[in-house]
Amino acid sequence: MSKVKSTSVEVRLPSQLGYEKVAMSTAAAVAKLMGFREDRVEDLKTAVAEACINAIEHGNKLNDDLSVDVVLSAGVNALEVKVIDDGKGLKTVPPKPDIDKKIHGEEDPRGMGMFLIQALVDEAEWVKGSNGKSSYVRLVIRLDAVAD
Repeated sequence: MSKVKSTSVEVRLPSQLGYEKVAMSTAAAVAKLMGFREDRVEDLKTAVAEACINAIEHGNKLNDDLSVDVVLSAGVNALEVKVIDDGKGLKTVPPKPDIDKKIHGEEDPRGMGMFLIQALVDEAEWVKGSNGKSSYVRLVIRLDAVAD
């Protein structure tokens, strides 16, 4: 049973690589308070880090004048995480990467973050902001989900 009733935690990060670790730690702390198993906490930490790195690099383009907001909403059976940036959002979801080509150096080894995120959480949704601002990724991890 969850130890946390519906509650929300917000973190504002500078658009500098390395600060995704603050969001990872915060998400892990909330998930542990909710009673998530350790393997699910690790999945969440990786997904949140990837989402924050994408927001810093691609959304805010490493602009020091912009920030990334991370909103964690703990419910009874699930934790929702929104990672919000000032970018325009995705035009289209990129095609699934060819892992073999990436491993053998035939493709850029980067560009797997979105697919990693989708594999680690129960729901992942990329939302374009209105007027080309405040786009976000919404992640949901359920308390009773069984890790693969």
